[in-house]
Amino acid sequence: MKKWNLLAFALVLALILSACGNASEEENSDSGSKEEAKDAFTIGVIPVQTEGEMDTAMKKLQKLLSEELDREVSVEVYPDYNGVVEAMNYDQIDMAYLGPLTYVIAEANSNAKAIITQLIDGVPYYHSYIVTHKDSPLTSMEDLVASAGETNFAFGDPNSTSGALIPMIELQEQGIYKSEDDNKFASVRFTGSHDATALAVQNKQVDAAAIDSAIYDQLVESGKVDGEQFKTIWQSEELFQYPWAVLESTDDETIKTLQETFLAIEDPEILGAFGASGFTEASNEDYESIKQAAIQQGIIKE
Repeated sequence: MKKWNLLAFALVLALILSACGNASEEENSDSGSKEEAKDAFTIGVIPVQTEGEMDTAMKKLQKLLSEELDREVSVEVYPDYNGVVEAMNYDQIDMAYLGPLTYVIAEANSNAKAIITQLIDGVPYYHSYIVTHKDSPLTSMEDLVASAGETNFAFGDPNSTSGALIPMIELQEQGIYKSEDDNKFASVRFTGSHDATALAVQNKQVDAAAIDSAIYDQLVESGKVDGEQFKTIWQSEELFQYPWAVLESTDDETIKTLQETFLAIEDPEILGAFGASGFTEASNEDYESIKQAAIQQGIIKE
């Protein structure tokens, strides 16, 4: 009888130990999966053009960076600018391609660090344009001010530097714009991206619109819009180009590899997605003027 009791006890003990072992293996497996996911280097990209237009270029960039960093890399084009800022604020991504305004917001909120920017014809600057259709009677900022009440105006993304912040400041100074709900235009809309803005003007869906000069030029050169259908009636001062920024905690070796990789990029499809001719190093100080403009507008605190 005692032998049967001992045997039963041994069987129960074996079952318990087996269950514990399986649970431990599952836990280790889950832990390993989480570790692998954590090891992936994730990059968020603002939609300077509509998402489909950037897909192939981003896949190429993802493959290149994965090879150079010797780790899995994931590049995702977000549906709007703010989504990338929020992802960086909550450490959901390791790196971000941002507009100058979204960069200074990310820097203010999470100490993001600019390490790379793009070159346009060899220089790291671009402008904000206000453009109209060639058939429009508007030919200057003065005309726009005088005809604001008859003008349907478009900005890009609300967090765009050239598509919103800088032209808004100019229109405020001209006395015809305070906010989306308080302005002298017949109507105001936000298109969400620069290519959508260009198409809205070309198709006469709006009378005038703010757009990134570099993206506009790239859209014309690629034939996505017809440059002969546009007039530029206002141009801002020089703006420092869009940065690629990393988390403050990023190690120096990773930053160096990223910089070297971007500086060596010559693939026309990758460059074309950003309207760029190349890349160069960048720093927080390069965006001081945009930071001051954001403070002036109450977007960030001093």
